[in-house]
Amino acid sequence: MDGTTDVTRTIAIGTPTSEYKDRFTRVLKGHIRLATCRFPKDTTGIQLDILARHALWQVGLDFDHGVGHGVGCYLSVHEGPQNISKKMSEVALKPGMIISNEPAYYKTGAFGIRIENLVTVTEPQALPGGEQPMMGFETLTLAPIDLKLVEPKLLNGKEITWLNNYHKNVFEKIGGALEDEVRTWLEQATRPI
Repeated sequence: MDGTTDVTRTIAIGTPTSEYKDRFTRVLKGHIRLATCRFPKDTTGIQLDILARHALWQVGLDFDHGVGHGVGCYLSVHEGPQNISKKMSEVALKPGMIISNEPAYYKTGAFGIRIENLVTVTEPQALPGGEQPMMGFETLTLAPIDLKLVEPKLLNGKEITWLNNYHKNVFEKIGGALEDEVRTWLEQATRPI
């Protein structure tokens, strides 16, 4: 009765290989790059799509679906007109739109990775030294990202800070509502790297 949501998380079962960790971390880098971008009014999703694919493209990898889709309230989980995709769209992102941030990678016949959060487009704000206000994204989803799959050597300082701050927010917002055993698990799952 609270509306519609969408979240996909890849979690490790067993011990992840170095290939799994590399691919997962490259998907995470794209996720963070999109989550932290600032963009002007009239920006469309096709203009942002490369941000989520860049770390994969640098090593000859990609995925064959859009990076983000609109999410309806009491309607369809996949609802436009907004999206983030390589496919042409003339629909500009506007404040208040909810959209998924879900870069991925799939190795045929072997494994798949997806890290999905829902985000909302923020109101334009002035940036220090900037000449025009920029919109961005506010992350709505509160679910840990599996640290067993993260290769910290592939992340830069800003990406590590984003991941640590995201996990801190997850724990602070939902940890208090959990029973002791589950709260202890969440505290470990959201520890800083």
